[in-house]
Amino acid sequence: MSSLADEIHFLFSGRGMPYEKVSLLVAIVITVFFTAAMGYNYTRDVNVVVVDLDHSRTSQEVVEMIHSSPHMKVGHVLYTPADPKDFFYEDKAYAVVCLPKDLERDLYSGTSVNIGLYCDYTNIALTADIQAAMNEIAAELNGMNSGSTESGLVVSTRYLFNPTSSTSNSETEGFLFFFSSMFFTFATIGMVPRLKLEDKWEALLEKGSPFDLMVRILPYMGCLITALMVGMAILRIWGNMVISGSFLLFMALQIFYIWGVGMMSILFGWTAANPGVASSRMILFIPGGFILGGQTAPLVFIPYWAQVLSHFFPLTWEFHFVRDILMRGAGFGDIMQEIGAFFLYLLAIAAVFCLRFEKARKDCVKEGLIHS
Repeated sequence: MSSLADEIHFLFSGRGMPYEKVSLLVAIVITVFFTAAMGYNYTRDVNVVVVDLDHSRTSQEVVEMIHSSPHMKVGHVLYTPADPKDFFYEDKAYAVVCLPKDLERDLYSGTSVNIGLYCDYTNIALTADIQAAMNEIAAELNGMNSGSTESGLVVSTRYLFNPTSSTSNSETEGFLFFFSSMFFTFATIGMVPRLKLEDKWEALLEKGSPFDLMVRILPYMGCLITALMVGMAILRIWGNMVISGSFLLFMALQIFYIWGVGMMSILFGWTAANPGVASSRMILFIPGGFILGGQTAPLVFIPYWAQVLSHFFPLTWEFHFVRDILMRGAGFGDIMQEIGAFFLYLLAIAAVFCLRFEKARKDCVKEGLIHS
């Protein structure tokens, strides 16, 4: 009983993880937030690009039928040949439908016509509903024009970016970046509480700057970049990981990504009583990106407001770059808008970091702990 009483006293003392609060918070967040955020379990209004090379009445009917489908909506219609891969960058589209030339003539003459369906296979769960909807449209048109659903339009599907549905490009790759980011956060989130316990905090505030705190991220950054390169090398050599784009561009963005995670980690652990308490705050900004970043489930399964909110979590940006650069082969110019938004995100984190440092300095000056 004495041991039990002592442990209860420690639990509510504030010297360790506030588990009495964390346990309730986790249960509430999971049941309320994720029920709303993960409410879809099917593809709904997926953005589709149509390349109409026939430009006939029948091809326009196909476009209208695609747009009226509950699973798809037509974002753009082009009338000239184009590379389907260009439309998938930055998740702008998830499927491209190619309507061939002479579609109307061949359909009415009873000739078999192949409609090209190019699907983004970076997430396997995304394509099933799109394929089923396109097959239904083809069968309906065949029945209307020839009275038979076994001839006429045929949907030919091609899977892009991960045609073998390899786990190296989905689950394993996602876990590599998720767990690596998580343990990097564990290593850095208790930095400010540790400096306070070592009696180095006041000296840093008095003589240093926010950059003196930022530079402490560098050793951990070196470890994480090395670990990611080793992990991706194993997936590339032993598995069949796809690296379609510039690996140098991807690794260059990793430097900024890790720097941003490090600053956010320090900010979340800033006010913790000790490094142990700070570690428990990792759950506030790392797992959210893994759940809402499009790695575990397609983004179209998530409501639009949750997609916007997901960009608060750094892993969301990481998975965007994984899909666009590594899997889809996008270059800098192809995702310039996405990279620009990412740097604005980093700039906002850096601004909050600097303001938080200056506020801590002013508070210490008011308390007489350091000189102004």
